[in-house]
Amino acid sequence: MSSTESAAGFAKAITRLDATAIVAGSMVGSGIFIVSADIARQVGSPGLLLCVWLLAGLTTVIGALTYGELATMFPRAGGQYVYLREGISPLFGYLYGWTLFMVIQTGTVAAVSVAFARFTSVFWPALSPEVFFGFSLRLPSGPIDIGLSPQRLLALAAVIVLTAINIRGVRTAALIQTSLTILKVASLAALILAALVIGRDPRALAANFGSSLWPAGGVHLAVLPAMGAAMVGALFAMDSWNNVGFAAGELKNPRRDLPFSMTAGVLTVTLLYLLANLGYLSVLPLASIAAAPQDRVATAVLQAVFGAAGLAAMAGAIMISTFGCVNGLILSGARVYYAMARDGLFFKGAGTLHPRYQTPTFALKLQAAWSCALCLSGTYSQLLDYVIFAALLFYLLTGVSVFALRRKRPQLERPVRVPGYPWLPALYVLLTATIAIDLLVVKPRYTWPGLLIVALGVPVYYAWRRATRRSTRAAEPA
Repeated sequence: MSSTESAAGFAKAITRLDATAIVAGSMVGSGIFIVSADIARQVGSPGLLLCVWLLAGLTTVIGALTYGELATMFPRAGGQYVYLREGISPLFGYLYGWTLFMVIQTGTVAAVSVAFARFTSVFWPALSPEVFFGFSLRLPSGPIDIGLSPQRLLALAAVIVLTAINIRGVRTAALIQTSLTILKVASLAALILAALVIGRDPRALAANFGSSLWPAGGVHLAVLPAMGAAMVGALFAMDSWNNVGFAAGELKNPRRDLPFSMTAGVLTVTLLYLLANLGYLSVLPLASIAAAPQDRVATAVLQAVFGAAGLAAMAGAIMISTFGCVNGLILSGARVYYAMARDGLFFKGAGTLHPRYQTPTFALKLQAAWSCALCLSGTYSQLLDYVIFAALLFYLLTGVSVFALRRKRPQLERPVRVPGYPWLPALYVLLTATIAIDLLVVKPRYTWPGLLIVALGVPVYYAWRRATRRSTRAAEPA
């Protein structure tokens, strides 16, 4: 039994409703309100826009069904880190945790925090994105402005405040997450109703669902690379659904509630996202969606329906949505670093719990520090591309883990089994592999740096192992 398995002390405070709220709340951040503009520019037709969202949703739903088996086999802190450690090898588990800390989790925290600040600027225009203290750095993926801006300062404040709340106890953090998720789902549902019922524009409907529904040359193999590249945005908007597994050690009934919360949360959000895009296309022509100011598609839709009041209402809703998303990401991510530390593969302090609040305080603070650094050092779109490719690699490997564990450890109890095995998990592996390969070819400026970040974790892993062995030998009696 590993040290992660034997570790105790977490408060069992997360209910099934809380767990589902973590799934949905971590998924619904700023992406659904923004990224349809970039997808529209890349695919150039309403039909392909909807296909991109449908394919991303299908991939995510299959992933949730696949993960259900692993989640009930290893219902403890660490989630996907543990699945990869047990299914593939400790090295691959570590590489996931390393990449999660370096890019996936902290990068998403940074990106969504900056998005929160961006929408807050609708009410306070002084919250400018312009860097007033810093410098510009040229990278292969393009120039980035490093430093302080009013928007980034607010993003830092959001990360710090939510980290402090999470330190005070998982029950409080889960209650905030559930409350904010209910608000954000209600806001998204209101947006959909406003677009599909109140704001339907005959001109937009004719432009989007008439002869321009599909590309002029029809749907053929040549459009697939563009669709694959465009899926970065849709997958980013649907990412983090697996985060509830990170906090499995704090669920009241993880074997029952993990598969339910993953599947129910993902299905709900996927349906809402598809309806939201139908709503966008019912109000605005595709060209207007692609040209939405600062890519704020949802804001442009409500502004078209309700005028200035719609602009303010949507900005407020997205502020709530992004704030809740950041809270869910902060809550869950630190549990992976805790599990790594318990295995001797991360800073020792990250493997301890606060004596009163029973939270991984050091891990939460470390996560906040790096997330704040990323807030100051990159842009939303660049972080998005790095995050998705790195995450895809490990989603693929986790799907492989289902097959590996069936072969290597058939005796392990499996309270929930993947439906349609082996075809469903095989389809998931195939879909994620295809998208990852497409991104390597179509967006090499973003994907190769992500692959390099993963590879850099290999020497770090062996350095941690050597340090842990030396420490163990030194502690042994002579």
